[in-house]
Amino acid sequence: MGGRLWKIAGRSIDLSHRGMIMGVLNVTPDSFSDGGDFFSSDKAVARGVQIAAEGAQIVDVGGESTRPGAEPVSAEEELRRVIPVIEQLRDKIGILISIDTSKSEVAKAALQAGASIVNDVTGGRGDEEMMPLIANRKAAYIVMHMQGEPRTMQIAPRYVDVVSEVANFFRQQYARALECSVDPMAIAFDPGIGFGKTFEHNLQLLANLDRLRVEDRPIVVGVSRKYFLGKLTGDSDMGPRLAPGIALTSLLRSRGAEVFRVHDVRENVDALRVAEAILAH
Repeated sequence: MGGRLWKIAGRSIDLSHRGMIMGVLNVTPDSFSDGGDFFSSDKAVARGVQIAAEGAQIVDVGGESTRPGAEPVSAEEELRRVIPVIEQLRDKIGILISIDTSKSEVAKAALQAGASIVNDVTGGRGDEEMMPLIANRKAAYIVMHMQGEPRTMQIAPRYVDVVSEVANFFRQQYARALECSVDPMAIAFDPGIGFGKTFEHNLQLLANLDRLRVEDRPIVVGVSRKYFLGKLTGDSDMGPRLAPGIALTSLLRSRGAEVFRVHDVRENVDALRVAEAILAH
């Protein structure tokens, strides 16, 4: 693995030998695996502190479910859910905070409250003000690929060549971000596993991460607890998805992924560090 830097909060983080675990914090009543578990601010803050204590480098706070079939949430409601949590976490933890949103209004308030990364499931397509905001605030930016929208994305996903099409989307959005004066070193890309993809599409993307790389930018992957893991193991329950998700953290690190968005932090931190110790030799 060569040198690969990601600029966040004014500093360049070297991901070439040490990747990052991004812990999921859903402040929602309806997310697919933990909806409602951390819907109150107190519970959400406590979980954020726990995510930091378990070894994550980033906590990703989201106030709108993006599970398949999810209905959109207003900016006002999203702000009500996430801003108090981010404000409190900024005072309690030392790790980076990411806001999982596609709305520039929410991203702006979250950055003011203490977030330094915007994780956008629409990759900049959902709000034309998002990329100018990222540039103005000098925030880090995760561009994710999603076909369609959460409410309809899993009805009938279709691609001629999913790997080429996702890679082309990344190149287009990268060029657009640069036109908006976003710092290229602040950008990372996420292929959006399960976001408008079939079981086979997910496997093709994970097997070809090298083809998705744009200008040596970091790759973020989120496979934690997702449906396709259950399909692979033949078990529809959430529990049995833990082991295959951890296995993918190790495997995908060896395949070039640098940032892993997960629900089960401690287990994935351990898997990542063991894999990196071996890769270093």
